[in-house]
Amino acid sequence: MTNSIIKTRKTLDIIQPYSPGKPIWEVQKELGLDRVIKMASNENPLGPSPKAVKAIQESLADLNRYPDADASVLRQAIADKYGVAKQQVITTNGADELITLISEAFLEQGDEIIVPFPSFSEYDFGAHIMGADVKKVPFDEGFQYNVEKILEAVTDKTKIVYICSPNNPTGTYITKEQMEHLLAELKDILVVFDGAYSQFADQEDYTDGLEFVNAGHPVIALQTFSKIYGIAGIRIGFGIASEGIIKSILKVKEPFNVNTLAQIAASAAITDTEHVTASFNANKKGREFLYRSFESLNLPYTETTANFILVQIGENGEDIYQQLMAKGVIVRYGKIWGLPEHIRVTIGADEENEFFINALREILNPLK
Repeated sequence: MTNSIIKTRKTLDIIQPYSPGKPIWEVQKELGLDRVIKMASNENPLGPSPKAVKAIQESLADLNRYPDADASVLRQAIADKYGVAKQQVITTNGADELITLISEAFLEQGDEIIVPFPSFSEYDFGAHIMGADVKKVPFDEGFQYNVEKILEAVTDKTKIVYICSPNNPTGTYITKEQMEHLLAELKDILVVFDGAYSQFADQEDYTDGLEFVNAGHPVIALQTFSKIYGIAGIRIGFGIASEGIIKSILKVKEPFNVNTLAQIAASAAITDTEHVTASFNANKKGREFLYRSFESLNLPYTETTANFILVQIGENGEDIYQQLMAKGVIVRYGKIWGLPEHIRVTIGADEENEFFINALREILNPLK
């Protein structure tokens, strides 16, 4: 038997697999810690929607059946919530899958996408899978959007422009006026507006992108049930766009991509306004506490519209990140976004926020 090498597609040479934050159990095992808090993946510290949990518990006996391939009940619930037609809604196995499906539906080899930088890495992943190129447009100072720079990057090969707002990992956002300007100048280019954290934004000039879908622009607005609804563990996301855009994406979607429990849980969670309000208020309270704490530690931070904060901890950022983990606090180190002096911290419950700040203070001021 001779050894042989099976050649892969050339595009795999530049693809980097997604690197998730370490789970709690792994850090406990590695470091021998009894208590570990995870503030790395922007999960809801209040837990899942109680309505979602109840709906799952009441549906376990039917798991011998395949899921509804059309996700009819959930799509109608989303349509009712956002005031659109059911045919304008697509549900997917997390918003990540939708990003890949958009790439499969609209990109070919040699096409280009435009992504403000730094932002969510899955946009790049989807493009590279299809052999398309990624043009990264750096944010302005303070990680602010610059629409003119985005427009200057457009060529006759540009097929998609990604806008993540609130942006991951910076927490900054594009204003309604900026979106209007961007769409007025773009021609025959799909704009993917990722609003995964939109329910946490409370600025008057913020938009979740849906008003531009409703106005007839070539925009698909992405949403997720992983963040404010707190059901990240069952992976469910969705998009809203014109019926024509949705029909194109449905051609490349797997028939049973959203499992039964995810559909049932999301259909219940979307009606759970009490949980959404509690999560929003807890996030706002935690955000203000962390702002004050960073100021007391003389640490620059970026004001956020999401449920995480990007904070600059200095040139020894990786060492501080590792020391925090040794103390039982998992955060996201910014080197993966080209920000080696930063960490991204999920806004947690009160006790988690205090535990994190105490650990950070002990590292920065060991003699006090």
